[in-house]
Amino acid sequence: MVSSLDELPFDNRFTASLNADPDPTNRRRQVAASHYSRVTPTPVAEPHLVIASAEMVSLLGITSETVASADFAAVFGGNRVPSGADPFAMNYGGHQFGNWAGQLGDGRAIALGEIRDTNGALLTLQLKGAGPTPYSRTADGRAVLRSSIREFLCSEAMFHLGVPTTRALSLVATGDRVVRDMLYDGNPQAEPGAIVCRVAPSFVRFGNFQLPASRGELDELKQLVDYTIRADFAHLAAGLDDESTWEQTVALWLGEVCERTIQLVVHWMRVGFVHGVLNTDNMSILGLTIDFGPYGWLEDFDPGWTPNTTDAGGRRYRYGAQPQVVYWNLVQLANALSAVVPTTQLLQEQINKFPERYTELFRSMMRARLGLSAEAQHSDVDDLIQTLLNLLPQAEIDQVLFFRNLADAVGLEPELALRAVADCWYNDADATGPVAEALADWLQRWSDLLVAEGRETNTVRAQMNATNPKFVLRNYLAQEAIDLASSGDYSLIHTLLDVLRRPYDDQPSHERFAQKRPEWARNRVGCSMLSCSS
Repeated sequence: MVSSLDELPFDNRFTASLNADPDPTNRRRQVAASHYSRVTPTPVAEPHLVIASAEMVSLLGITSETVASADFAAVFGGNRVPSGADPFAMNYGGHQFGNWAGQLGDGRAIALGEIRDTNGALLTLQLKGAGPTPYSRTADGRAVLRSSIREFLCSEAMFHLGVPTTRALSLVATGDRVVRDMLYDGNPQAEPGAIVCRVAPSFVRFGNFQLPASRGELDELKQLVDYTIRADFAHLAAGLDDESTWEQTVALWLGEVCERTIQLVVHWMRVGFVHGVLNTDNMSILGLTIDFGPYGWLEDFDPGWTPNTTDAGGRRYRYGAQPQVVYWNLVQLANALSAVVPTTQLLQEQINKFPERYTELFRSMMRARLGLSAEAQHSDVDDLIQTLLNLLPQAEIDQVLFFRNLADAVGLEPELALRAVADCWYNDADATGPVAEALADWLQRWSDLLVAEGRETNTVRAQMNATNPKFVLRNYLAQEAIDLASSGDYSLIHTLLDVLRRPYDDQPSHERFAQKRPEWARNRVGCSMLSCSS
């Protein structure tokens, strides 16, 4: 066990293997032919721990006494670099809202380095909000408490939902004030600052490959491809040693990135998560949910909803468009990789698999949500799924409650089945209107298919309840925690983390966290819409 943070077992693979920026100065600039810049966090006034993830603390082998120490807050608040760390900020580019933005990089994220966890796996510890880097452009490199609370809670909530994600070790308040114009409306305010320690096997993004490709830095691009495959896709590494198999290996690797990314977006669609800013620099090469900014949770089933104020006009990143955007982003990754292979045929073959594979996994996911068997692939099932997806947006129906309560409707007549989902309506009038009538017809068709399959009711319900969560980080719940924290009360952050650890379980003492959005949250900033400002 780690009783001193100077005992953390650092094994800094990334900085040891890739090109460092030769300029040691921490000034904003374009950084050429380099994968990262070495930079240390900027100290803060008064770091103090708000919360730490018990699971992550255990995985990293840190003792509870160490977590409670002032040194823990100092290290993960950026005031002290532990022995063995090699802090750095990554250099990458990206497409933002479909437009090439050039160099972006870690403008407010500084990785302390990589350590071995208790299972021997490498994990990168990254401080978000730890001060300026060469990639900060005109920004200050800091983060505010409200966005840091959202990032900490959502990182852990996604993990417990079974969604591939980066994790969060800690949330440290800094004692500093950070000025932000939350709605970009000319009304900046000073807010409490905070730093989240994010954890992942790698924070490499699609944009890490795009930037050197765009600059013609092919040696750096090939070096990064080689490193990434050897480090995180080691089963493919042998194919890198022979020039005759290089192209095939890169294509196979792209295929695995595509598969992980498809699985990721299917999970998002299942739980109702809307990322909000799916730029290529926010896409993990490992297929993880990364960069929790203006995200939101779909409450009423509106495929056109986006939580991001910056996206309000074009709605590029709306819930229903996420699969198409992810596909577009993968094409941009393939375009970057084409610079280091002799032909594009094999890359194109991998990209071409996306539509059919996504459709296959989405249908499988929806069958599981509806309690149907994995083998139920006939046209009646496809039509049943599509009819429901067309029906739900016709009224304000809370999608979390609907799918969760649907398990209680198994085996019931349509009228009783409709009562089982009665509390999912946001407008009481809709519960007896034409949409309700159409839903009753759909429930009959669904029931008939379940009867035809002949599976045990308890088996069907267990499958549905293991697929459809009861508890998610609803937007208004996160805002309630933020409101309390702004006055120094962190209790709801702790309570929510405990609840979100068991999202598929009935938790009778926490029923209030499973309720649909209250009316006060319908149009409130932080609940209905958010910005990238943090």
